[in-house]
Amino acid sequence: MLQAPEALVIGVDIGGTKVAAGIVEPGGRILHRVRVPMACNEGAETALAAVTSAIESVSEQLVPEPGTPARLIQGVGICSPGPLNPKTGVVLNPPNLPCWRDFPLAAEVARIYRVPVKLDNDANAAALAEALWGAGRGYRNIFYATIGTGIGTAILMDRQIYHGRTGAAGEGGHMSIDYRGPRCECGKLGCIEALASGPAIARRAQSRLAEGRNSSLLDLAGGRPDRVTSELVGQAIAAGDPLAREVIEETLQFLAFWLGNVIDLLEPDVIIIGGGVASMLKAHFFEIQDRLPPCCVNQRCAEIPLLTASYAEEAGMAGAAALCFQAERVRNGESAHSVSAPE
Repeated sequence: MLQAPEALVIGVDIGGTKVAAGIVEPGGRILHRVRVPMACNEGAETALAAVTSAIESVSEQLVPEPGTPARLIQGVGICSPGPLNPKTGVVLNPPNLPCWRDFPLAAEVARIYRVPVKLDNDANAAALAEALWGAGRGYRNIFYATIGTGIGTAILMDRQIYHGRTGAAGEGGHMSIDYRGPRCECGKLGCIEALASGPAIARRAQSRLAEGRNSSLLDLAGGRPDRVTSELVGQAIAAGDPLAREVIEETLQFLAFWLGNVIDLLEPDVIIIGGGVASMLKAHFFEIQDRLPPCCVNQRCAEIPLLTASYAEEAGMAGAAALCFQAERVRNGESAHSVSAPE
């Protein structure tokens, strides 16, 4: 079974442009990894072939040492953009994967490889990896957010993913904190994703430059305000640029309002934040915590740790594998607290 020392799982991370696959040990260490292009506009079967190509390519790297027992693949975990149904393993209608509409991805992969297959969205999977092996070890109730091009979130209650009635729970990136705010890609007004994601940070900086404000950002962007990115805002902050600092202070306040709502609703044991924008903001996490008390009814909000995610670009692969390991532990009635940390 999955708990045997020689047991391994393949974790597959599907995106709009790539499929990444890794062989993962029970302790969360990724032994081998590959990355292949995703054919998201060429039909369901062609897209499935991209997934199987990644699985087979990474499997070929698993060659046992002479005289050592074979380490067999015991399952495949898959994380994919939603919406999807984690209970049935069906990908419903993700905007950036037009190849799949009501596609039974888990069943198809299980049919081909004859191993258990688990499917969930990328934020849920990454949160589970953090709970088992990363920053969430030792905590039972976790709120996880990944901040990058968008904002994805997950809720873990008693170290189990909370899926809601239909599997659609946990879309915290589309919580509105300003009904008069900018329209989000989802159609709602004032979602935190429309205010604090990487593109949102860049848009606020671009808007201020368009007003004629002086900033080193303009030099970093080659004199083109429209080329300002959140990464450049981060560079400008490090150089002490006032405009960049102003933009980030607004972002921190948005995040404090949002997380204050999350705390009042869920009161998690810990908040874990990952993603590219989070890497830029982690030096400012203490400022978010300082801003929380006026944003919360909960008078003990400052006691909740705000931690940086342990897994970076490999969160999807590790998270996908975690789906399989967790499912096996639940079936066997084992505690997730016994899992060791990756080396």
